Amino acid sequence: MLMRKVPGFVPASPWGLRLPQKFLFLLFLSGLVTLCFGALFLLPNSSRLKRLFLAPRTQQPGLEAVAQVAGHPLTREQESPPNPAPAAPAPGEDDPRSQASPRRRKGWLRRTRPTGPREEATAARGSSATALRPQEGSISSSFDFNAFRSRLRHPVLGTRADKSKEPQSLVQSQREKIKEMMQFAWQSYKRYAMGKNELRPLTRDGYEGNMFGGLSGATVIDSLDTLYLMELKEEFQEAKAWVEESFHLNVSGEASLFEVNIRYIGGLLSAFYLTGEEVFRIKAIKLGEKLLPAFDTPTGIPKGVVNFKSGSNRSWGWAVAGGSSILAEFGSLHLEFLHLTQLSGNQVFAEKVRNIRKVLRDIDKPFGLYPNFLSPVSGNWMQHTKLGPEAFWFNSGREAVATQTSESYYILRPEVVESYMYLWRQTHDPIYREWGWEVVMALEKYCRTEAGFSGIQDVYSKVPDHDNKQQTFFLAETLKYLYLLFSEDDMLSLEDWVFNTEAHPLPVSHLDSSGRGGA
Repeated sequence: MLMRKVPGFVPASPWGLRLPQKFLFLLFLSGLVTLCFGALFLLPNSSRLKRLFLAPRTQQPGLEAVAQVAGHPLTREQESPPNPAPAAPAPGEDDPRSQASPRRRKGWLRRTRPTGPREEATAARGSSATALRPQEGSISSSFDFNAFRSRLRHPVLGTRADKSKEPQSLVQSQREKIKEMMQFAWQSYKRYAMGKNELRPLTRDGYEGNMFGGLSGATVIDSLDTLYLMELKEEFQEAKAWVEESFHLNVSGEASLFEVNIRYIGGLLSAFYLTGEEVFRIKAIKLGEKLLPAFDTPTGIPKGVVNFKSGSNRSWGWAVAGGSSILAEFGSLHLEFLHLTQLSGNQVFAEKVRNIRKVLRDIDKPFGLYPNFLSPVSGNWMQHTKLGPEAFWFNSGREAVATQTSESYYILRPEVVESYMYLWRQTHDPIYREWGWEVVMALEKYCRTEAGFSGIQDVYSKVPDHDNKQQTFFLAETLKYLYLLFSEDDMLSLEDWVFNTEAHPLPVSHLDSSGRGGA
């Protein structure tokens, strides 16, 4: 009785709480539950929790969220893939999941078609006809390979007679000898240096060098079209398989714009035009995109070196105090870049080289000649004209000879036999095949080792001192030009094909009745 008379006293509830306290506790609990459920839908990265409560939505075909970077447009490699989740790349392809996640910027919502290339090879194995399926190659193109081949005026390999029905002629046996040299050079490379850039035949190992920015397999890429032309089918399939499985583009070194273009891009383009295999087209285009930062200069004249990691560029240190671009280098980009546009539909490649042509067309030419060095910043020539011999001299009517020891080396270069091939096709004077065969015999005698071909230090020494390097261009150029010298004129006919600086054949444009070109 006494307790009931105390003011403000309220009996406790069964939970030990007074009624006002119970009300406040329930109010707090309901708010907490509401907050937790709201977090499932408002907090980022909650898609897994949402799936517990919501039915999955059907993905609308063709739609993709596009990541953007504030301040500048995304490159293709930075854009998100066209599917909701990227497929695992086939062996040898660049894994997009290993790259840093792209940053986002405001403004874009969605696009109605895929915008970024994804490089995926087929996972099928054991088939010599392995190629990228259409849905796996995201670098679209309207290029019609079959129509292109139909417009060629001559078969790629020529119209040779059936060898089994006629005795082998001298020229056929000479051609077969050159084919054997190519096969020996390739097998030696494969055995001792497969995947490296070049073979060192004396030490029987591989050499990488520093010209290619971390890219590997320069000999493989450079050899593709020569192997195809010589019908070394097993060796070609070995090279193709390496490109599909092991030719990675996610490299981060400094590369020579000129060398990567003429060897890698030229080799891949030729391999595509000869075979129609999509892997070569896609690799060429993606590698071409990695070279574009070299053109980021006030004039658009590219610098000679591009950094694949940072996208920066610079000129060669020896090119007139390190501030010049070299005429022979930026003048040797046109064929490849025009064909990159042809095969990708991306006009940026053609625009880059057309700008070079415009600069060269508009600039003054001292004495009517182009000097060697041009500033990519000011657009002015850095050195004025004059022409002269590089490594050998004509003295008193004698045969041209090197006058210094430093000029007497031979590194398996192709230029002399290249001239023999062109002169033979224009004149059919047998002297050019005679001279070419002398080169073949000299290569066999002085440059062939037990494990490949090697350059020599002094062409005047009776005992060769080898330099221990089988250059990639020996397979790409020297042996190819020798083989063509002893082939019929319709093999890689000059009506249909033109050779780039590394002897990679690219097609000449033939217009059909509608005015559309084949290449």
